[in-house]
Amino acid sequence: QIQLVESGGGSVQAGGSLQLSCAASRYNFRPGCMAWFRQAPGREREGVAGLDSTLSTTYADSVQGRFTISHDNAENTLYLQMNALRPEDTAIYYCAADEGDIATLNPSHYGYWGQGTQVTVSS
Repeated sequence: QIQLVESGGGSVQAGGSLQLSCAASRYNFRPGCMAWFRQAPGREREGVAGLDSTLSTTYADSVQGRFTISHDNAENTLYLQMNALRPEDTAIYYCAADEGDIATLNPSHYGYWGQGTQVTVSS
């Protein structure tokens, strides 16, 4: 089975930064699109940022200008750079991937998921 593994979560003060990473358990796994989602207690899982096969990106309005999604081809690792963090960014962050070419912020479009990494932002 292919497994995605997130890392880089932690606890920071508002205004701080974190970088999340997502790596696949198989070296030859090459999804067509990848994305980051997050889920806070009592809330639905929401899309944060997506990266498709043409390297086009899409961001949720709430994070645009603060978060950046990118992929290192040599390391086959997906990143989410998070700057100017706010308390409302507190959530478990999940990496997702799919063999399709188009990245969306709809979680139902993704077949591969990581276990999640906790991000906590204090005021």
